[in-house]
Amino acid sequence: MTLDTEPDLSDFSRIDFSNGAVAAVSGGSDSTALLLLLKAHLDRNAPATKLLAVTIDHQLRPQAAAEAQAVARLCAARGIAHRVLAWSGHKPSTGLPAAAREARYRLLAEAADAAGIGLILTGHTADDQAETVLMRQARGAWARDERASDGGPSDEGQNDDGPRDEGRGLAGMAPATLYEWRHWIVRPLLGVRRAELREFLRREEVAWIEDPTNADTGFERPRVRAALAEGDGAPRVAEAIALARKAAAEREQLGHRAAMLIRSLASRPAAGLVRLDRDFATAGDSRAAIYALRILLAATGGTAFLADQARSEALFGRLRTGPLCATLSRTVIDSRRTGIFLHRELRDLPPAVEASDNALWDGRRRITLGDSPGALLIAPLLVAPLGTALAAKRAIAGRGTPASLARAALAAEPALWRDGECLGLLGEGPGLLEEGPMPAAVAAYPVVAPFARFLPSFDLVPADAVAALLGAAPVPASPFGGHSAGLPRAKA
Repeated sequence: MTLDTEPDLSDFSRIDFSNGAVAAVSGGSDSTALLLLLKAHLDRNAPATKLLAVTIDHQLRPQAAAEAQAVARLCAARGIAHRVLAWSGHKPSTGLPAAAREARYRLLAEAADAAGIGLILTGHTADDQAETVLMRQARGAWARDERASDGGPSDEGQNDDGPRDEGRGLAGMAPATLYEWRHWIVRPLLGVRRAELREFLRREEVAWIEDPTNADTGFERPRVRAALAEGDGAPRVAEAIALARKAAAEREQLGHRAAMLIRSLASRPAAGLVRLDRDFATAGDSRAAIYALRILLAATGGTAFLADQARSEALFGRLRTGPLCATLSRTVIDSRRTGIFLHRELRDLPPAVEASDNALWDGRRRITLGDSPGALLIAPLLVAPLGTALAAKRAIAGRGTPASLARAALAAEPALWRDGECLGLLGEGPGLLEEGPMPAAVAAYPVVAPFARFLPSFDLVPADAVAALLGAAPVPASPFGGHSAGLPRAKA
């Protein structure tokens, strides 16, 4: 079928579809329109592109299975590959919308992996963007985790966009979000109103499913949606979208300035230890310096959320006045004449756990197992902190770094253990301990904790700067135009 008319979807032309696309399709109007418009775009411009539609059956309503089959029939009629994946098992009695979103993204990523696709598209619209901004504005934008906004279990009206932060939530949903540092979730319809999409579907004589959960005013988003449907809704939507654009631009600019400070003033003199030049405390751009500090504290401490804004501002003020030792976001901040040092505090470190593939250890390292698991059968290999006793025995190269700080940082780093014996500190590459060959191909790769699960495209530049500092994998190429994220890399 050739679609002669369609809403302005200029974002489609910017997206790199060279590795295919997964379209999240619930059967609602937004995702159904997304699928048809995407198929038409690919047919015209890249007919060889692999396209897979995926419907998630949350198993929360008895009608969901029949609705998924309706999507399957639509896909079959249009020649689109389709899969239905079910969220099976226990459903929580509280926090159900957030749990459903977690399950949905996990299942979409699994489907993308199985198909060899790295790009996931969702049908979020300008209406969803306005609702998101108004919800966050009403609760002060920072009062709750951005990833816990209420809504129904369908893919319309949902979002996950990075770590909680004061004010940053007013930027709304990003055009793209990197999920678990691997899959881009792209929202090409953010500039299109839902009414336009529904009119398009009516012209094409395509029906859609109305999920009753999306009208359940027991949830926050449907309440906001109902309020916007009243007489003054259109101006409020326009104002919210304008606010989101302004906040997003400011957020990106702040990130660029913070990244400049990180690249020029931060280094990693020893494992687990970050050093900031003394000039960091006197930076003229204090707003960017505080933002950089918050990201670095979260990354060093392995926390999913940025350090508290007010406490970070107070800490930065104290850094300007002289030496101090404090803790924030599980991170020790030790300010001395020779620099400002950050390392993971020894409190609340994880207990010994069996080495398992793709496990996130302490929020800071991704543990992976290679293809030679034979040694694991001899006795379980455990990952646990090195500890102060073993760290104290190690000879630490000074390089201007106080040995006591290097050892304190080292004590919180992951090591490999068996039968109560430490086999050595886990290195940052596959197959080797720092001291010699591993008994199995176990690796511990650094991650950028506050962005490890969700990295909005607003925050690519500071995230990449911290990744370079920590030795983490660089941010994958942007999904827009096939370009890389455009981020200069600096040596740590």
